[in-house]
Amino acid sequence: MSSASTTTAAPTSSVPTSQDNFYGESLDVSRFVETFYRITQNIEKVIHGQREAVYHTLLCLVAGGHLLLTDAPGVGKTSLAKALARSLNLEFRRIQSTPDLLPSDVLGVNIWHQANQEFVFHPGPVFSNLVLVDEINRTSPKTQSALLEAMAEQQATIEGTRHALASPFMVVATQNPLEQEGTYPLPESQLDRFLMRLHFGYPDPASEMMILNTHGKSPSGDAIDNLEAVATEGDLMAMIKVREQISIDVEVQRYLINIAAATRQNPSLMLGMSPRATLSLQRLAQARAASQNRGFVIPDDAKSLAHVALCHRLVLNRDAQRRGVTREAVVDSVLQSVPVPLLGT
Repeated sequence: MSSASTTTAAPTSSVPTSQDNFYGESLDVSRFVETFYRITQNIEKVIHGQREAVYHTLLCLVAGGHLLLTDAPGVGKTSLAKALARSLNLEFRRIQSTPDLLPSDVLGVNIWHQANQEFVFHPGPVFSNLVLVDEINRTSPKTQSALLEAMAEQQATIEGTRHALASPFMVVATQNPLEQEGTYPLPESQLDRFLMRLHFGYPDPASEMMILNTHGKSPSGDAIDNLEAVATEGDLMAMIKVREQISIDVEVQRYLINIAAATRQNPSLMLGMSPRATLSLQRLAQARAASQNRGFVIPDDAKSLAHVALCHRLVLNRDAQRRGVTREAVVDSVLQSVPVPLLGT
């Protein structure tokens, strides 16, 4: 992961009972901080050596977004999703992507009941709080597109009838970049629906030793299955409400807009940030501010999350690809070129 991404430990003592945002509104940020870090510490009981990924995953959930995990197999992508659901006691369903997976396998289907002489809707796995789509790039574009409406509008349309999804709702999708044969690259329209993309990487030797001791007794994942919930769905909804009330000064909003404009004008990019990307970065910045015990956003909240929130949305042009330019390098140059506002001056 890029060095621009920053994980900062939350204060665990001497936390004030409330914080004021820029508008003088009192927010119970301390409860957000306590719940946020209780959840992350619980997940880290079974996910070792991935503190930054755990932190960012929970930020993504609180920001109301979806997460794409891209890395080699066996590094804990699926385990992280399961541990998150268990820590919050959320309804969890898993979809194993295959080339023959159908949209109805994801959304559900109407089945004729002879006894009642009517069609009855049988919801698919997408009707859950946290949906893990494993190896999403192994299923066809038709089935991938079935997730678009669900991810963007939190609803699914089956045979002309709209069905509301659960709330909270989050899709965690994994993909293995090493397998090219038999895979279908995600289109830009679908990538833009993911609030964040994370790369795990391999754990350090000390963390891998902890993995051996935690998960080595059984290959069935007993450690995660036995993980106890430390928060509730109500706690999560309260955290989301606090995040929504975190204020953003107009100068910080202009800063986000200037970042977006710089990507759209960058000579290495064929496709820059969409307005959805700007909104996503704002929501993530609010979540990070709350996790840092603040009732307002500062520019560093956006800067520290720019790589994980933006790189997967940008499309390099052919000349940049030929020259070996990376999207991470483009984001670095954009952040360096856009002046950072000085608040309170």
